[in-house]
Amino acid sequence: MTEEVSLKRKTFTNLLWRFFERTGAQAITFVVSIILARILSPDHYGLIALVTVIINLLNVFVDSGLASALIQKQDADETDFSTVFYINLITCSIFYLLLLLAAPAIARFYQNEELTPVIRVLGLILIIAGLKNVQHAYVSKHLIFRKFFFSTLAGTITAAIAGILLALNGWGVWALVTQYLLNATIDTCVLWLTVPWRPKWIFSFARLKTLFSYGWKLLASSLLHTFYIELRQLIIGRVYTPADLAYYNRGQRFPQFISSNVLTSINSVLFPVMAGIQNDIPGVRAMTRRAMTLSSYIMWPMLLGIAGTSQNLVLLLLSHKWLPCVPYLMLACFCFGLEPIQTANLNAIKAIGRSDLILRLEIIKKALSITILLCSMPFGVLAIAIGAALYAVIATVCNSFPNKKLLHYAYFDQLKDILPSFLVALCMAVLIYMLPLSAFAVGWRLLIQVITGALFYIFVTGLLRFESFCFLWQAGMEWMQKQRQPRS
Repeated sequence: MTEEVSLKRKTFTNLLWRFFERTGAQAITFVVSIILARILSPDHYGLIALVTVIINLLNVFVDSGLASALIQKQDADETDFSTVFYINLITCSIFYLLLLLAAPAIARFYQNEELTPVIRVLGLILIIAGLKNVQHAYVSKHLIFRKFFFSTLAGTITAAIAGILLALNGWGVWALVTQYLLNATIDTCVLWLTVPWRPKWIFSFARLKTLFSYGWKLLASSLLHTFYIELRQLIIGRVYTPADLAYYNRGQRFPQFISSNVLTSINSVLFPVMAGIQNDIPGVRAMTRRAMTLSSYIMWPMLLGIAGTSQNLVLLLLSHKWLPCVPYLMLACFCFGLEPIQTANLNAIKAIGRSDLILRLEIIKKALSITILLCSMPFGVLAIAIGAALYAVIATVCNSFPNKKLLHYAYFDQLKDILPSFLVALCMAVLIYMLPLSAFAVGWRLLIQVITGALFYIFVTGLLRFESFCFLWQAGMEWMQKQRQPRS
């Protein structure tokens, strides 16, 4: 077996493991969130959203870009991994202590004293993140994503059962806190049991300096990106109400479910693979294009399908009390649909070692995004969501710009690659939205829309011989043939 064939097979196998892990975990989380949304009130979710805004910002510092630096560095060894582990653990402990002391002030800012204990308990996720961050990097670098499968599902299933039981017994917001903490704890414990790497008693400031020279730019760009994402929620939670924030967040959940499964699976595997061939520019370009076209082909029909069925979906799964989230859901579908073109470009830039470009791009994008946010803020939460959709379009242009020179893969070439999938998916969404189904019950309406949309998209893309359709069809046929072969 040639090295190229071996790499392709290893990449495809890890893509499957990562996809199964993300799909399984997200499916369980998705179902549990629907059950909890029916039990708990929007205000409960609003409280958790306020706390996770702060924790997500601090989590950016947990990594400090060093995990990506470990993956990108081709000759990373035991000293590198151990050094990053201890730095992460120290950083997490410091930030948790600061969060512990700042909790009362944060609660006063939001005019809700109930936040103080919630912040202090949920903030323990920072410590847990410090313990598993390097393990994640080790799994990614060595392409052993099977380990993620077991750790993630174990934590997700146990936490789901605990969260539902506590919610049914009247624990309110603490049911959600327990679910999040238990999920992270079990995930980390199983990962430590299944991944062979352990930190050694070694530390090198010289190695840290080398890794940080690459990683601090990713830290700064991640901080800017996370700050922008969470700033929207901070403003909604402070200027408007926890219920408004809950509707906004709930509108993000359905499309985020699709994005997490598809993009995380593809990008988390392809980044270490591209980093391993970072000097082969045609190879990196081919992988970038494949990631972009394949994820767009899969995501656009799902996301635009959700937009077309949004009202029936919310009515059936969440009940009438969550109907105000429908406009946010539809806008979020469009925003997440543009992510393949953004993340594929950024992964290529990271893989070839140009973290400086990522930082420059992030500064430009966030200057524009905050301007849009401040202009839309006085006009309500819906205006903020529309502004986010406008920013998503701008971000695709910015992220693709460097790769015209680095990879010889220009923005309009990228648009030509993803536009066919978008147009067919858009036609599908319009079709299922306009179906005359008012005589049917909501469950039947949704089922008819889903089946009609899926058949339409598969039939049209197959008839037109879309590249991604042919790729998936061929991969499926090869897998089936392999299954039929007698085992020796």
